[in-house]
Amino acid sequence: MTDRELLELAAKAAGLTLRVVELQLWNPLDDSQDALDLAVKLDLHVLPFPVGARVRYQNYILDTCEIEIFGDDKYAATRRAIVQAAAEIGKYIK
Repeated sequence: MTDRELLELAAKAAGLTLRVVELQLWNPLDDSQDALDLAVKLDLHVLPFPVGARVRYQNYILDTCEIEIFGDDKYAATRRAIVQAAAEIGKYIK
């Protein structure tokens, strides 16, 4: 999945319009505040590690979603894990 597709699905999960994503006003892949806001809005459980992060989500729509990302930049890995978990949630929203 491309970064664009991830952002579109994450925006859908967060209830944001695609116009915001198109204008790059919202980009949780690059902006830590956007990623934190997304995690809080979706009630994601974020567990950062020295070399990555695990994000877990569970509710009535999506039984369990667990994403693990590892890399040299733990901040970028954490943001990417948050966006990927949000994208999985976005797949279930009509």
